[in-house]
Amino acid sequence: MTEAQKQSALAHFSVLIDEQDARAQAIAAQSDFVDYTKLDKLIIGVCGGDGIGPTITAESARVLEYLLAEDVSAGKVEFRVIDGLTIENRAACGKAIPDDVLAALKECHVILKGPTTTPQAGDGWPNIESANVAMRKALDLFANMRPVRVPEAGIDWTFFRENTEGAYAVGSRGVNVTDELALDFVVTTSEGTRRIARLAYEFARANGKERVSVVSKANVIKTTDGKFLNLAKEIGGEYPEITTDEWYIDILTAKLIDEKRRRDFRVFVLPNLYGDIITDEAAEFQGGVGTAGSANIGKRYAMFEAIHGSAPRMVREGRAQYADPCSMLRAAAMLLAHIGRTAGAAQLNEALDICMTHERKLVITGRDSGCTCREFGAYVCGTLEKLRA
Repeated sequence: MTEAQKQSALAHFSVLIDEQDARAQAIAAQSDFVDYTKLDKLIIGVCGGDGIGPTITAESARVLEYLLAEDVSAGKVEFRVIDGLTIENRAACGKAIPDDVLAALKECHVILKGPTTTPQAGDGWPNIESANVAMRKALDLFANMRPVRVPEAGIDWTFFRENTEGAYAVGSRGVNVTDELALDFVVTTSEGTRRIARLAYEFARANGKERVSVVSKANVIKTTDGKFLNLAKEIGGEYPEITTDEWYIDILTAKLIDEKRRRDFRVFVLPNLYGDIITDEAAEFQGGVGTAGSANIGKRYAMFEAIHGSAPRMVREGRAQYADPCSMLRAAAMLLAHIGRTAGAAQLNEALDICMTHERKLVITGRDSGCTCREFGAYVCGTLEKLRA
């Protein structure tokens, strides 16, 4: 390593430190959560994304519009379609989120967002940041909440994944110090950890969940993971009626498939990277990532999405119309609950349980051997109509 290479890397690192310090101070100064139920008009942005995203997002928005028809008619809710988050448009702009798209997103209160394509090395797209990561940072959506329920297996889990820090905070801005040495960075702040932990414990208290499991790898990654673990446990001390336990991510991954132990888990709080991985594993118990929705929660904004990708292969093969909307529909139910329409959320989840598990009059296969996305959406709406009769 030459001295010039070393100094270049240090200068890059210095910029990142200054940026993250400014961010830490900004989030420490934030006000409390917006109460969506007190707004004169709630604006719901519908952003289709890439690949199969526009197909499944449009169908989920159609179901939402059905459930919120009275609010729309009364002028209490407005839907806005936001285009421009395709990989082609993002690549042309050279940005994870084009400026006009971000401005439109900031005019909304909550967002229903389809999956987006993230460039990776060798795929021909420029090295732009994940649109998801960029949106979470731009709107400060610090909490990723993912529920997984399989009642017959005793599984009732809710994951609170820190969404703006960890290994993803500056994930596209690592340093190739030399041809032989590359470095990336992990970011953990005190307020970033405290707010995700508090949200998890508040959820546990409000929903009668008796256990919160703090997940880390603090025995090896002692500084950042150690900080996350210690601060989360500190917050847990404010909730004496809730049991706090701690797990290393590797053994937790094993225990989730232990039929006896997994029944003990209720609420998890964990750093960004671990949460991304473990929630995909957890979704498999429920039927796969196509069955699970995701909430991205901040104090001002909230965004709801499927947890799977944009499936560009389905589009290339002309099968986008057969895409499974269930993950987006679960996300739509989470959106309803978040804006205070809890009855509608419960009805949608019940309708999905019927359509996906109990009746299965229509089945999504991803091909013409099953129903289309729109046909399944109509099936869900028909089921909702019966439940509401």
